[in-house]
Amino acid sequence: MIWGVGVLVPMAGVLLFSFIRAHAEGISFAFTLDAYREIFSTGRWEVTARTIRIAATVTSILLVISFPFALWLAKGLRSTLLKLIIWTLLTAPFFLSDTARTVVWRPVLGLMGPINSSLMQLGVIDGPITWLLFSEPAVHFGLLGPFLPNMVWPIFLSITLIDDDLLEASKDIGASHWQTLRHVILPLAMPGILAGVIFTFVPMLGDDVVAKIIGGQKVVMLGGAMLDLITALNYSVAAAMSAFVILIVAVLQLLFIWIVRRVGGGAAMVEGLRR
Repeated sequence: MIWGVGVLVPMAGVLLFSFIRAHAEGISFAFTLDAYREIFSTGRWEVTARTIRIAATVTSILLVISFPFALWLAKGLRSTLLKLIIWTLLTAPFFLSDTARTVVWRPVLGLMGPINSSLMQLGVIDGPITWLLFSEPAVHFGLLGPFLPNMVWPIFLSITLIDDDLLEASKDIGASHWQTLRHVILPLAMPGILAGVIFTFVPMLGDDVVAKIIGGQKVVMLGGAMLDLITALNYSVAAAMSAFVILIVAVLQLLFIWIVRRVGGGAAMVEGLRR
């Protein structure tokens, strides 16, 4: 009931507004596809494509970084004190505003920041690297830190739930570390991997802070573009862009589930969810 009111009703409203005219002059309930035509005729689809590309790239990088880290944290690290310190550090980003944890990188990545200054003093470069700030690579870098906990936590929890006896049994029958990882840990950790990808990729699509602060006016992402549309009272196009993203996310989730089933992780994933 709560999920229906909090999620389905707003999504239905987005779809409704995308097929009517809602702007500063008022609302016309006549069915129209003008908002979707405007997305393609004005090139706004490029903003959507750029946002999805950046979010997919950063999510992939975070998955590669987070899985071995979560595996080490769950099964490799024996010190309870050190584990507690790392847990605390991982929760730190949740207590900071998006602006506070992002704006600190502007002076660091700037033309006269410590990175450029150090490289020039060491003679590695003759002049400051301009793409460290206000560029797509800078936005990729800026998104890594804030969304790292979103990927690490679900994977860590799923690996923690794996019974150590299963790992010992795999070792006893002569399986190598790689075979244990491939046939025991990965399938049982698949619910956490799937949750981590969703919890990282989907919120990143709506992030408007990192692109605005680190990307400047050179890298416009979906969150900033939609905020500009709402500020301009162009609700129909904003709703059409939201509906477009919802459709793409749904297709990507179906594609992800298909890939998981193709690699044989579907049954293990369902079993893992039952545990």
